[in-house]
Amino acid sequence: MPNKAVMCWSCGKDSATALWTLQQADEYEIVGLLTTLTEEYDRVSMSGVRHELLRRQASALGLPVHEVWIPPQCVNPVYEARMGEAVRQLKEDGVEAVAFGDLFLEDIREYREQQMAPTGLSCVFPIWGEDTGRLSHRMIENGLRATLVCVDPRQVPAALAGRAYDETLLAELPASADPCGERGEFHTFVWDAPNFKAPIEVRPGEIVERDGFFFADLVPA
Repeated sequence: MPNKAVMCWSCGKDSATALWTLQQADEYEIVGLLTTLTEEYDRVSMSGVRHELLRRQASALGLPVHEVWIPPQCVNPVYEARMGEAVRQLKEDGVEAVAFGDLFLEDIREYREQQMAPTGLSCVFPIWGEDTGRLSHRMIENGLRATLVCVDPRQVPAALAGRAYDETLLAELPASADPCGERGEFHTFVWDAPNFKAPIEVRPGEIVERDGFFFADLVPA
């Protein structure tokens, strides 16, 4: 029997691609998504995606979401305590591994492995080390459809907020930007993917600047 695993889910293209990659193999049975949301905002942390859209992704994937709620401007000890409690519960439910969509940042991988080590759960990195240039094109070719919902204007133009993640956008990215946004250049919301039962209907909302980032709101249609 394959090991039970949950996917650390950001609502974006990297976690979606990592999930799809795992689902093509026999080593793990993906039994759920693990997502951090911010209290008061009722949105996914970092990307600002609405809670309802997270629910619709989970429904499209046919997977439950394990939600970890943190306060705004959450300090690291609080984040680690709440994530640790969620992971302990998952382990009690038979989960043996947590998968991540990280690509090449060694410090992030080491942090995740250090945090998981005391729990006994293993870390899985399905797309680690892949060439992000080739991966970005493959995502699109395989039918992944996403929208940029958060942009760091210090790294890429603010006008990219709300744009489709497609070949046109990849061609317009600055040479200094990673095409998968691995250094935090941008975050995405996936509204369709090869493992979705059906696309998620969304309409564009307002674009706002907050804490130095530009957020493009997506509204359930």
